[in-house]
Amino acid sequence: MAKNIIFSRHAKQQMQLRGAQEDEVIWAIRTSVWNFAKRGKLTGKMRFDFADYSPINQQFYQYKTVEVVFVDETDEIIVITVKVYYHNS
Repeated sequence: MAKNIIFSRHAKQQMQLRGAQEDEVIWAIRTSVWNFAKRGKLTGKMRFDFADYSPINQQFYQYKTVEVVFVDETDEIIVITVKVYYHNS
């Protein structure tokens, strides 16, 4: 059974500001290779087709990479923050 994914308030704010969708974050956690981050946290990232204008700088990009910083607890995964990188290659 998959663990529930809980979003911190900060993560929700960053997702909205940076243009990440909840389903993208969940997909990145569930399917990417996890790497160790600072202070016992983990990261996972996934590249998505985008083909749209970035909400950050209004430039057109083919792809976006969603990087998730989270903690893997016993019963749930807690999303700490979300970073989004827009690119064309």
